[in-house]
Amino acid sequence: MSFFKNIFKKSETIRQLTSPHDLKINDIIVLTDSFALPESLRKQEFQVTAINSYEYERSTQVEWVLTGNNDIELYLALEVDDKTHLKFSLKVEQQDVESLFDLDDFSVIFDEGDNAFLDKKVDTQTTSGWTSEQYQQSVFAQVGYFHRKDHRTEKLSAYEGKDSGEQLELYALFDQDQSRGIDVEVWQDGDTDVFLTLYRPLSDIVDMFPGS
Repeated sequence: MSFFKNIFKKSETIRQLTSPHDLKINDIIVLTDSFALPESLRKQEFQVTAINSYEYERSTQVEWVLTGNNDIELYLALEVDDKTHLKFSLKVEQQDVESLFDLDDFSVIFDEGDNAFLDKKVDTQTTSGWTSEQYQQSVFAQVGYFHRKDHRTEKLSAYEGKDSGEQLELYALFDQDQSRGIDVEVWQDGDTDVFLTLYRPLSDIVDMFPGS
């Protein structure tokens, strides 16, 4: 009798993954084979290797760092509006930005009072499938704090100084139907990170497995 009780206890402790919001480190997601995704993402498996948090004035957002078998590192967030969408982000290098856009046009992103319009020039191998023909700026210098913590389980410091997170300014652009975008993060030391963003339905994750 006790043997069967032990079996039932073990089966009850297996964690069930029903929503991307519940993802933890080492969990695995499997993406759809839809042609709406960049080829490098179709039918691929990614493992959660880190969890971070972005803290803004009115919201705090979880970021899952995903690593795939093809050595691609992605960033996943959940964009909650009328519906919840997956937000995939791909960090690109300076040479990718130089290929994609006229740099004089790109610099307008940082000019206060001017909403930048960007027309795409040429994709690189890295950016193929991630981009649209034109973008319009919608966010200018939004102050946020980056924490290498999961705010769902770890408390974020409410004070400046120690443990307050790394301050950044966010600049964001979207294409016409807001299915693709660009995020630019400018850090206090002047370093600038550029991400291509892709907004997809939750159904693009076709399976999830709890990590060991």
